[in-house]
Amino acid sequence: MAATLLKQWQDMAYSETADRGSLQKLWQDYFLKEKNIYAELLQNPDTVVKGTVKELAEKFNVDIMTMTGFLDGIDDSLKEPNPIETMDEDTEVNLGFDKELLYKHMVRADADWLYQLEQWDDIFDEEKRKALYKEQKSSTTIRKEEKVYPNDPCPCGSGKKYKKCCGKSA
Repeated sequence: MAATLLKQWQDMAYSETADRGSLQKLWQDYFLKEKNIYAELLQNPDTVVKGTVKELAEKFNVDIMTMTGFLDGIDDSLKEPNPIETMDEDTEVNLGFDKELLYKHMVRADADWLYQLEQWDDIFDEEKRKALYKEQKSSTTIRKEEKVYPNDPCPCGSGKKYKKCCGKSA
């Protein structure tokens, strides 16, 4: 059985054997095409674009592999996921995305060339974009609990030292 489109894309885009220069070129080209597709999709964010993988590649003027990478990238932001694991170029797919989720995923990926696209201005006002940005960034921030040392005041508020209160060993 031939490798699925997704597997072919992953083998190409995340190749362990390709030289760095050609991988860099592949990703530079991809990011530019991806940006153009998003710019077009965000013009009419409530219109669900549908078609086969091949039809969408033609519609957005990209090759099948680029469209496969795009479908892989947008899948987490879709209202209905596509069968990206098994799709071939004749598989019907849709690009019906959740706007807030898509914006947050672009922030998570540090893809400022995507979440700063001017098309977002017509979708969310600046305040909403800032709120989504902050929400996404804080969701991935790890907060360490403050360490309480034996001679510190007990966090329970008793006024006793921690070691004489809640820090007592049983």
